[in-house]
Amino acid sequence: MVNQSLPAMFRQTAARMPDAPAILADPVWSYRRLADESQAFAAGLVEHGVARGDRVALLCPNGPEFVLAYLALLEAGAIVVPINLLLKPAAIAYQLTDCGCTGLVAHAAMAENARLALVHAPDVGLVIGVGGDLDSGALSMDELLTAPLDAPIETAADADAVILYTSGTTGHPKGAVLTHANLASNAQAVAEVLELVPGRERVLVVLPMFHAFAATVGILTPLLSGAALVPVSRFDPPLITETVAVHRATLFLGVPSLYSLLLRLSEQQVARWKSVRLCISGGAAMPQGLMAEFEGRFGIPVLEGDGPTECGPVTCVNPPAGPRKPGSVGPPIPSVEMHIADEHGRQLPDRAYGEVCVRGPSVMRGYWNLPEATASSFHGDWFRTGDLGWRDEDGWFYLVDRIKDLIITNGMNVYPRVVEEALLRNPAVAEAAVVGEAHSTHGEIVVAHVVASPEHPVDTGELKAWCREHLGRHEQPRRIELRDAMPKNAAGKVLKRELRRSGEIERGIRRDGPSP
Repeated sequence: MVNQSLPAMFRQTAARMPDAPAILADPVWSYRRLADESQAFAAGLVEHGVARGDRVALLCPNGPEFVLAYLALLEAGAIVVPINLLLKPAAIAYQLTDCGCTGLVAHAAMAENARLALVHAPDVGLVIGVGGDLDSGALSMDELLTAPLDAPIETAADADAVILYTSGTTGHPKGAVLTHANLASNAQAVAEVLELVPGRERVLVVLPMFHAFAATVGILTPLLSGAALVPVSRFDPPLITETVAVHRATLFLGVPSLYSLLLRLSEQQVARWKSVRLCISGGAAMPQGLMAEFEGRFGIPVLEGDGPTECGPVTCVNPPAGPRKPGSVGPPIPSVEMHIADEHGRQLPDRAYGEVCVRGPSVMRGYWNLPEATASSFHGDWFRTGDLGWRDEDGWFYLVDRIKDLIITNGMNVYPRVVEEALLRNPAVAEAAVVGEAHSTHGEIVVAHVVASPEHPVDTGELKAWCREHLGRHEQPRRIELRDAMPKNAAGKVLKRELRRSGEIERGIRRDGPSP
């Protein structure tokens, strides 16, 4: 059981191995340097009015600055509110005002969006720029790097640490509140199941650090276990490959769409990945064909796992020592319990379809200022993930789809992932996403959105014939839409709500365009 704050645990790691690399960048940051500068930054924050429990937003791309600011804010007793870099200013302003942020740490690269957002967030009184000049009236991080705190600010393990806004399917996103103990217990469990060895592991982090997966597995897990993290600022396969080779990364974190991009690398580039011992995939279901192709070319095992933001986020993963079961997200990680429940919260037997529910020390305290939404997200102390899945006799979990994505056509259940897997087995299909469309006669019909493979032309008639061969009659798409690209979030997950919205606009049901 965790009984310390994240900064206290990080300081202990830094004291044990001060000269070991914590961040592999140019220059390399040792644990000593990161500890000293985060405490100095924290002192500056306190000097400028940041108090225990204040919410301070962080708008910054991947890099040492993000890690430094994240740790310093926690060290000062503040609650960190990481902001999605892809958000428009209005959406940023909503999050700043929704949780009552009094401060913002923003990178110079995000200066314009920060300026426009702050116009609508007048209560943000402290603005700090990193990586260059931000705006008139803003302080710079260098100005706050004063002498370290006289004594560390003691923060309780059960104090709030971060507010992570989830991608709302309708309406505004909700702020999931996670405590120091939530995140620390999740990071410790991930380090245990991945068998991280202090001083040996080098975790490459190209997934956005504001995202729950990258923050816990890519920042906190390494820094609490004595590993190094290797930040990469953008999804660029050659740049990722160069960074892997230069810093001899041993673990790689990705989402399925990123693994698909990496398959475009040349054989010479693939050979530079020889230091990587494990790849982790999360954020979305990984097509089995994609996993097999990646492992065949790179010779690196891919461990698929899962978990929602509200759970720390990791709940389960296929263990490195095996067995690895294709199509499964693995068994629960240490300290996490999972089961399948019906709509009333009653546990279902193995191989029965139902909602995946989770409980354990990493599950969030609740949604910020939303008691009703919090209450409806739990059956007792079991968090309802919204995922439809099943469990096998060995305790391995399988995700079928999001419950909200289930398509019911003529009274028959259609699971989009089944249709997507069938489409992706066709060599002409690079990406596929399946959604339901309301229909007066059938209730819903199946609509497939497809991105063509660069090497093969796509013919919708041939794809429909393929579906007739590989899918049940009720599963076959009534319509196949060809797209140049899929709408995705910053973590590379397909935004099916945007696909549904675009279909509604085309049919005249909606007149508004995609949301900002």
